[in-house]
Amino acid sequence: MSLLQKINRDAERWLLLVFYVMLVVTMAIEVLRREVFSFSSIWGEEIVRYSFIYLAWIGAAAAVKERAHIRIDVLMHYMGQRPKAVLYIFGDLVMLGVAVIALYWSYEAVHVSAKFGSVTDGLRVSKVWFLMAVPTGFALMIWRLIQSLMRDFKSLRDGTPVFEGDKLFD
Repeated sequence: MSLLQKINRDAERWLLLVFYVMLVVTMAIEVLRREVFSFSSIWGEEIVRYSFIYLAWIGAAAAVKERAHIRIDVLMHYMGQRPKAVLYIFGDLVMLGVAVIALYWSYEAVHVSAKFGSVTDGLRVSKVWFLMAVPTGFALMIWRLIQSLMRDFKSLRDGTPVFEGDKLFD
């Protein structure tokens, strides 16, 4: 398996792991500092907050990849493979349109922050690094939606079962 295939398969998983570990370790250190040493820092709270934001947006892209977003699919159980594929394609196209618009507007916020040089209160780091979580998440979602559309068009063309993701409940 090539490096690009590994990245395609596991990119969100590894990014989620990094941000989750960063969040948990920083939070544990801050709780220890606050409770044992009666001292806390503003940077710890910022790292936890921004790690959580990255977790949310990268997690949303991972959910698109796995078709794990919440949806009402009662009617899907009674449909054939082709109508089911058409409905998934329609849903992905709508989501793709929303994601493209949201990517544009979220990048606008990053651009304004970079233009005026805003920095975080505690870390004194450019807010661009943290505001980039939203466009990064939408860009990953767009990439995964394009992959999903290609997979669904192939299923529609071949008449094979469409990928529905893992079932939480049967």
